[in-house]
Amino acid sequence: MSDSWRMDETYIKVKGKWTYYYRAVDKFGNVVDYYLSPNRDKAAAKAFSNKAIALNGLPSKVVIDGSKSNDAALDSMNVQLWLTGFFMLSLIEILDIKYLNNIVEQSHRWVKQKTRQVLGWKSMEGALASLHGREMWTMLKREQIDVEGQTAFERFNALAV
Repeated sequence: MSDSWRMDETYIKVKGKWTYYYRAVDKFGNVVDYYLSPNRDKAAAKAFSNKAIALNGLPSKVVIDGSKSNDAALDSMNVQLWLTGFFMLSLIEILDIKYLNNIVEQSHRWVKQKTRQVLGWKSMEGALASLHGREMWTMLKREQIDVEGQTAFERFNALAV
């Protein structure tokens, strides 16, 4: 996995209300992490960033699409790194380059198609289960998860058993 991430969020309907689906992929399109939040603000972006970093380590750079909440969350994380003395290792370079974020933008496409088909989800639990299943499938196809099997279907089936 690369230490250069692309981070973005999209919106979906859950119980008739807009909910925000945060997602990060590395520069090769591998899934870094994902997060579902009722809010699109600095706190939600920071919670997502903290979760992704806890699972995958500190990235060297993060490409965002101009989202003020993502920018504020990453800036605040850099301030924390500076104050704790970890800046000597490195700070997160924040890049706002729209075309570099196309990888994560295109990977939102399936979420929009699913939302259109079902007209949104009826519960947060249902949305989380659907999104988690889809992300697991993506990780299996990209061989990010080490499971026995020749095809992605065999590996997915091995996880279910």
